[in-house]
Amino acid sequence: MLNIAGLRADTPGCANQVFLDSAGSSLPPRIVVDTAIAHLRREAEIGGYRAANERLGDLDAVKTAIGELINADAAGIALSDSASRSWSDFFYSVPVGPGDRILISGADYASNAIAALQRARQTGATVEAIPSDGSGQLDLDALESLLDDRVKIVSLLHVPTNGGLVNPVAEAARIARRAGALTLLDACQSAGQLPLDVAELGVDALSATGRKWLRGPRGTGFLYVRPELAVTLEPGRLDLHSAQWTDPQDYTLAPDASRFEFWECDVAGRLGLGAAVRYLLDLGPAQVYAAIAERAEYLRKALPEIPGVTVRDRGTQHAGIVSFTVDGLTGIEVRDRLAAQAITVTVSHRSSTLLDMTARDLDSVVRASPHCFVDFDDLDRFITAVAGLR
Repeated sequence: MLNIAGLRADTPGCANQVFLDSAGSSLPPRIVVDTAIAHLRREAEIGGYRAANERLGDLDAVKTAIGELINADAAGIALSDSASRSWSDFFYSVPVGPGDRILISGADYASNAIAALQRARQTGATVEAIPSDGSGQLDLDALESLLDDRVKIVSLLHVPTNGGLVNPVAEAARIARRAGALTLLDACQSAGQLPLDVAELGVDALSATGRKWLRGPRGTGFLYVRPELAVTLEPGRLDLHSAQWTDPQDYTLAPDASRFEFWECDVAGRLGLGAAVRYLLDLGPAQVYAAIAERAEYLRKALPEIPGVTVRDRGTQHAGIVSFTVDGLTGIEVRDRLAAQAITVTVSHRSSTLLDMTARDLDSVVRASPHCFVDFDDLDRFITAVAGLR
């Protein structure tokens, strides 16, 4: 069992508020803050180059820890400054030409959709959305019917930004693989709250952020690329880390996923990310995931009992995001009135998941996302506050 008192002691930020925004940018544990700040202080003492050289082994250990979390070899992992950067770096490296097809998920995130549309404009490819089924999750039959040899890449979304459903990504990846299409999994909202085993999921690439459920610093993220695929792709941007200048007219790409990295980076942030992942591993990921699910389900059952409150989550399997609306109030009004009571939630707007929110005629939803350090007194305080909004 998790030691909730210990978790809260490790998370000073939760002492004076009800924090329900781990789907946005979570509260880091003390070890993450201490690790990042200690390195910044060291840079101030001896300079960034020497400070980084002192931590080369620890930087390598960041990829090792991530690999342990997602069941991948460290050579298949590239560190980046965000999930969007990781997603885009892989997406733009996949060859696409006139007549080719790009499939996105029906609840795909705006950044992914915009990149797909830009690529289509540049190359003459087309972008098509995979429909959702009656439960709201990815329609596997529809996906199979859409696939042909012109589909070059399928963007799969594990958990959408605007609700708690979990898509059947392993099944979708198997369907796409049979058709010869590459799969890119956006795990931005699942890394740190759901099991991620890239071998079991069978995806070709996976992108994730550090700041959400992993509880790492902002400005961190990672990309996993299937190793045998990584060596066949050339990223759209290179530097002296991702490639080596071997001849006045030639260069050689890095032999693994590090070809998706640049030399310059936030060393303190990456060390903080490593500390966050190691903290999760030491706690026991399965216990953390279960605690998040328990708290989200508690809210998912309690909120509909409040007159005028509608839970908007869809799907047959649920994650740690609980989305809801309050009659007569905009999402921003709900967020701000709760903030005045030291309760932190966030709002997901239609523009973030345009296809899904338009289909459901929703302008916004309020998003409550409790991590394992949130106790049930906090949840009850939140429920009482929501009940008092109308």
